[in-house]
Amino acid sequence: MDEVIMDQIMFVAQQVVSWIASIAIIFGGVVPYIPQYRDIRRTQNAEGFSTYVCLVLLVANILRILFRFGRYFETPLLWQSIIMIITMLIMLNLCTSVRMATELNTKRRSFTATDSKDEEIKVPKRLFLDFDWNYFWSWTRFVDYLQCVLAFTVLAAYMTYLLLDSVLFVESLGFLAVFTEAMLGTPQLYCNYQNKSTEGMSIKMVLMWTSGDTFKTGYFLLTQAPVQFWICGFLQVCVDFAILFQVYYYSRYPQKPISHITHTTSAKAL
Repeated sequence: MDEVIMDQIMFVAQQVVSWIASIAIIFGGVVPYIPQYRDIRRTQNAEGFSTYVCLVLLVANILRILFRFGRYFETPLLWQSIIMIITMLIMLNLCTSVRMATELNTKRRSFTATDSKDEEIKVPKRLFLDFDWNYFWSWTRFVDYLQCVLAFTVLAAYMTYLLLDSVLFVESLGFLAVFTEAMLGTPQLYCNYQNKSTEGMSIKMVLMWTSGDTFKTGYFLLTQAPVQFWICGFLQVCVDFAILFQVYYYSRYPQKPISHITHTTSAKAL
């Protein structure tokens, strides 16, 4: 009788741990972006956050969802990708609205052709596409980012549908999704290098990146995951530490004068 009760308790405990782990997997990836989102809203300054981080995660998670049609993986990972895509779209919406409010004299750029009935949007009318590749992913309106994401999704889904029976394509799709995610910190690393500063970037976000990527890479090694998983994980950790080094270096050896300009919505610029 005691053994039966103990078995039931162990079963319930395992279910609870499994449930908590699933929740952590689904929502854990978006946690690092909460402080960055709050900082941008508070300071009304999106300069320190690279929107190419959003691009990397959108591409990686769209490809991961398509990869599931060729090779099944756990449902929590599927929901993780869906939640991450929604989160990145929310971040893009915030960044574009902030930049629209603070850069009123900037030339408007769009992904698709505009009718140009609004005299403030001085964009010449074209047949379909209306963007300069030098300013890719630097558009003015959130709807242009949304159109680009939808166009990529449709194209990638069509190619996946045509080549779903090819093992080489499916495996390459999975590797590309993992490798793209491994490049997550690279846009932020380059953004900091261009600005010669980490002002406006959330340190909490990078610390959460580092701790999560370190744990994930250790998990891959302990569970003897496929080699591309732990190699990509190790690459992520290296990029995270490189960003943390930028935080130390640019704070100790400033490369440009400290800005004393404050925004109208905040007495302090995060």
